[in-house]
Amino acid sequence: MKIIMYTKTGCPWCKGAIDLLNSKGVTFEEREVRGNAIFYKELVDKSGQEKTPTLDIDGEILADVDADQIAEYMKGKNIPGF
Repeated sequence: MKIIMYTKTGCPWCKGAIDLLNSKGVTFEEREVRGNAIFYKELVDKSGQEKTPTLDIDGEILADVDADQIAEYMKGKNIPGF
């Protein structure tokens, strides 16, 4: 499973999402969109919006979600530990 998380520095929901995935031992790539035009464009192109955190999980987009929504998604996909 490949996970890309689009984040913004100072975003409390991003911190919650990062903490959740780290606590479950889930590997992901973090892409900070502030100050990075390429990552920002990817975020908007993939999700149609600019809010964070937004996750790309094997091509499925979870836009503007919090840790509870991420956990619910992972449970629904039977990801171990959720």
